[in-house]
Amino acid sequence: MFEISVEYTFAAGHALRGYKGKCENVHGHNYKVQVMVDGEQLNSTGLLMDFVDLRGAIKGLVERLDHHFLNDLKPFDELNPSAENLAKYFCDELAPQVRERGLRVQAVKVWETDTTSATYRPNTPAP
Repeated sequence: MFEISVEYTFAAGHALRGYKGKCENVHGHNYKVQVMVDGEQLNSTGLLMDFVDLRGAIKGLVERLDHHFLNDLKPFDELNPSAENLAKYFCDELAPQVRERGLRVQAVKVWETDTTSATYRPNTPAP
C-alpha cells in the first residue's frame, strides 16, 4: 500500500454553537489541513497521484472557506464548524475525485492551532 499526503493552509472565522466557553464566541484560526491518500498501484510514471493534482483539489475547497465566517457557509450553516466536522467535510468532498483514480482518502487531519488537531478516517475499503 502506498500513501501520499498534501498539506494546505487557510484562515477562517467560526463560532461553536452549543459550546459553553470561549469558543462559543466568534473567533478565527489559521487552519492547516492534511489529506492522506492511499492505493495499491502506482501509475506509469511511478506516482500514486501527482501532488499537484491533489493540491489542486484541496485548493478548490479551501478557496470556498478561506477568509470567510464558516458558520455562514454550507454545510456549516447547520453543522457546527468544529475541526472534526471540517476534517470530515474535506474527506467527503475529495473522496469522489480520488476514487475515480482508483484511490481512497485514507485520512484528513485539520489543525486549529500548532498543538490542536482532529483527524477523520472514513470506513471505506481499500481500492
